[in-house]
Amino acid sequence: MERYFDYAATCPVDEDALEAYIHATRNYSANTKSLHDSGTKAHALLEQCRNTIAGLMGVEQEGVYFTSGGTESNEIAIHALLKAGRGKHIITTDAEHSSVRNFIQKYEGEGYKVTRVPLNEAGSVNLKDVERAVQEDTVLMAIQHVNSDIGTVQPIRELSDVCRSYGILFHSDCVQSFGKVTMEEVAPYVDSLSVSAHKLYGPKGVGAVYIRPTLSFAPKIPGGTHEGGVRAGTVNTPGIAGFTVAAEKMVRERHRIESKILELKETFLRTGEWKVVGDTADHAVPIIGLILPEMEGQFAMLEGNRRDFHFSTGSACHAGSQEPPGTLIAMGYDVEEAKSFIRLSLSHHQKNEQIKELALFLKGLCKPTVSR
Repeated sequence: MERYFDYAATCPVDEDALEAYIHATRNYSANTKSLHDSGTKAHALLEQCRNTIAGLMGVEQEGVYFTSGGTESNEIAIHALLKAGRGKHIITTDAEHSSVRNFIQKYEGEGYKVTRVPLNEAGSVNLKDVERAVQEDTVLMAIQHVNSDIGTVQPIRELSDVCRSYGILFHSDCVQSFGKVTMEEVAPYVDSLSVSAHKLYGPKGVGAVYIRPTLSFAPKIPGGTHEGGVRAGTVNTPGIAGFTVAAEKMVRERHRIESKILELKETFLRTGEWKVVGDTADHAVPIIGLILPEMEGQFAMLEGNRRDFHFSTGSACHAGSQEPPGTLIAMGYDVEEAKSFIRLSLSHHQKNEQIKELALFLKGLCKPTVSR
């Protein structure tokens, strides 16, 4: 995958994670709720993974529930917090992942009021805008940790202070941050968070949600026996094993990975004059958002694909839509300019030469010509 620059959409599976997945498939195939010895053995592995993931996230083990991925994790968390709290008003942004935006829109149709705060030119929420959005019956704030389009890191601790001042429950989508940046600035300050395995070189179809154990709420599907009744259905034990190994590896090697990502970003940014969206150049989130001059991002993506450069025009869960990324609209870009957006997302496995090749391709593509 030498010319693949879409790691924010999904990552290839790490070899150690794949080995763990295969080993668990062969040796821990029983249902974790079965009462025989094989079931007990699978359940022990599941709980060992839960304990490890909780430690990596910096949360209580009893609040961690395994899911099918980030989308389901967001759905479970938002439902749980709305049921645990009191009020009919939600604060969020248009820059959230499509799953969060769609779930909140669903609740809006059921009678909840929603305030969507804008982002500033750096791609961050303004705390004064958030405070102004608070109403007497605000029950939930849903604001991501790392943006999936441009990589902006939101001020979670400060947002948490606002929530705690007004008794508001706080959910943060951490799908793009877990395993890539420290969770110390998130986990102690939220009531729920969501993560996904395939964003950090784990298998697809696996994720986790953390919900603060002291919260009391009714599960969306009653009567479930798996995952404390919070998430019904037989758990994907092999996938969870692969997820755990991938997450351990990313967290263990985080400082080395961060250094490599910063080096790759610096290599790209100094190879050309780019209109970078948001204030993201000085941190190790492996995402760069660009506005291309007088060129639609979709055209650039297709030309890149023709030359075997694979990048995107935003979150893959939104890419089928013809609308520009909500992040840019939330930042105040007009629709036409937002259509010129592309997202590059990098991997610590890449080399500087590969990044230079991409930069030179984009420079050549954007170079004005008489015919254009």
